Amino acid sequence: MTEKADSYVCGVADAPLLGDTIGRSLDQAARRWADREALVSPSHGVRWTWRELAERVDALAAGFLALGLERGARIGVWSLNRPEWTLTQFAAAKAGLILVTVNPAYRLTELEFALAKVGCSAIVTAAAFKTSNYMEMLNALMPELAKAPPGDLHAARLPQLRNVIQVGGPAGSGTIPFAEVARMGGARHRDALAALAGDLQFDDPVNIQFTSGTTGSPKGVTLTHHNILNNGYFVGRAMRLTETDRICIPVPLYHCFGMVMGNLAAVTSGAAMVYPGEGFDPLVTLQTIEREKCTTLYGVPTMFIAELDHPEFSQFDLSSLRTGIMAGAPCPIEVMRRVNEQMNMREVTIAYGMTETSPVSFQSATDDPLERRVSTVGRIHPHVEVKVVDLEGRIVPRGERGELCTRGYSVMLGYWDEPEKTADVLDANGWMHTGDIAVIDAQGYCNIVGRIKDLVIRGGENLYPREIEEFLYRHPKIQDVQIFGVADDRYGEELCAWIRTRSGESLTADEIRAFCQGQIAHNKIPRYVEFVDEFPMTVTGKIQKFVMREAVEQRLGLKAAKTA
Repeated sequence: MTEKADSYVCGVADAPLLGDTIGRSLDQAARRWADREALVSPSHGVRWTWRELAERVDALAAGFLALGLERGARIGVWSLNRPEWTLTQFAAAKAGLILVTVNPAYRLTELEFALAKVGCSAIVTAAAFKTSNYMEMLNALMPELAKAPPGDLHAARLPQLRNVIQVGGPAGSGTIPFAEVARMGGARHRDALAALAGDLQFDDPVNIQFTSGTTGSPKGVTLTHHNILNNGYFVGRAMRLTETDRICIPVPLYHCFGMVMGNLAAVTSGAAMVYPGEGFDPLVTLQTIEREKCTTLYGVPTMFIAELDHPEFSQFDLSSLRTGIMAGAPCPIEVMRRVNEQMNMREVTIAYGMTETSPVSFQSATDDPLERRVSTVGRIHPHVEVKVVDLEGRIVPRGERGELCTRGYSVMLGYWDEPEKTADVLDANGWMHTGDIAVIDAQGYCNIVGRIKDLVIRGGENLYPREIEEFLYRHPKIQDVQIFGVADDRYGEELCAWIRTRSGESLTADEIRAFCQGQIAHNKIPRYVEFVDEFPMTVTGKIQKFVMREAVEQRLGLKAAKTA
């Protein structure tokens, strides 16, 4: 009997890692693809070439220096998808600043926590979006802003914050209009910028992303130029992006999906960044793909479902599409098939990763067999190592479940100012422990079968929600489904299903159980079945199962069995 290989894989590279900073990469893009479109944002009337983008970035970066922002200072950006976000991203990198990406859905307490945690010196903020009035929240947090001279804020609750730079809307008291910053830099600041270009190192921190904080306070994931520039580059190579491609980016820029897999894949490949709008709208996304002849589309599964199920979907010409990425949450096999067939995305890829790993560590290839692309997250990325380990930390054989650990250029520096929490996930040998349960097969393809936290232990047996969800997606009346555990006084935990039915369809709990009968093991059939209109989720499309669990337990008065 032959011994099974270990679940350890190392990504063979077809290209070396880039030894550049993000600023130098943008300069190269401006030289190589000067007159090609770089950034298109129809709702903002923006259509910039790489040369124009680079010129605007340089002016803004010089303005940041004129404001007194010094190398290593943190600058927050709090806005949805718009050109000023991207200018800030690249200008901060050029000025040696650390960009702090603030979730647009944050409310007062979360905002204060994020800005205070990392000590932001400046924040670039939109005025408002839908129900979020950003300026109102900032004034509530810092009443001193109303009387402060612009650029000289002294706020009791955020003592390090000096500059509030406002994008759009009537200028608020104490703020600096965004367009004015680019006019502030003089020759002295341009010279300082040129000197910085040679001085900045690719291992310098360039971005802090806050994790969603489903347990405790959000943590500030600290990433370098080397981390995220290379990840964007190799994500682009996996899709075979070139300067002729146009990436439709409806995913949030504040998250790695938008700013790394979108913007940094573009700057390293020459592809155009196309923003359908500030927030996600399935109809506007479809219109933008057709009008701008996008070749590439990004989204989390819920976005693709919303596009496919839109009443006007069949009216759009999506023939320009070739590839793209579905990621950010487990990708249902049936949805992946529909994207492949109905959206003309024959070379669509699945990507898997986490913010702490810049983010992507696995991605399917454009020429992988369809069965592999719809049922796995592909193979290991170039220059990255992965192992699957058991509870004792030992590598398991191929085909066995365990925790996925990642090592390589993509692993974060750590959580900002939290060495203990960093040590909890980053071990002495450089392995990042992901908390995801994975299986790697004989050919090196990876399947994510759940989160350690999502694992349901019913009567001592491990049940994997993902496996049951995949089965239920086959039901023709089910649009979307989430399986999670709830407390049970007999088994410890029981399964609960939240189901969204297709438009115009109706289902009962008994029909669901009958569909499962004889097809999956009896202990995998959900005891509780509820029909809902939506799932609680973060702004990036991550489903919050802990919120569902709490809601069901509270409503039904469920409690776990008492243990000694």
